[in-house]
Amino acid sequence: MATSPNAPTAAAPRSSKLLIGLLIGVSLLAAGAVAYVFLGPKAAAAHQAEAAKPAPEKPIFVALEPFTVNLQGEGRAKFLHVGMALKVRGEPSKAQITEFMPELRSRTLMLLSNRTADSLVSPDDKAKLAEEIRTELNRPLNADLPEQGITSVAFNTFVVQ
Repeated sequence: MATSPNAPTAAAPRSSKLLIGLLIGVSLLAAGAVAYVFLGPKAAAAHQAEAAKPAPEKPIFVALEPFTVNLQGEGRAKFLHVGMALKVRGEPSKAQITEFMPELRSRTLMLLSNRTADSLVSPDDKAKLAEEIRTELNRPLNADLPEQGITSVAFNTFVVQ
């Protein structure tokens, strides 16, 4: 009988540890359920909104071979060597530009050769020239064709000598 009074006292600390472990486990499960209820729909909606956004379009560039032109001016002859790329709206614009490249190069040469070296010095002058080139090259090539769809002109090389 001496062993029976000791057995209940040894079980008491063991059952309290078990009870504390169960309470912690139930608390964690409850916290997880609450987080899922409140955050689950928001996270799913955010994921659906992200998936619904259209992918950004990849820019399309058409590189032109570099130009070297004589510039207007008195005295010593000056030259402009410029390389550029045209940013276009889509593949149809790229195909049309490639097809009519000789005409577009001619337009660009005529536009560049009417410049003086002094009018190509500052960054503002270059930005203005890029916009003039874009406007000139966007003009329809004939009455049946739309404009080329050039959105901007980027200079790769620009040397006035």
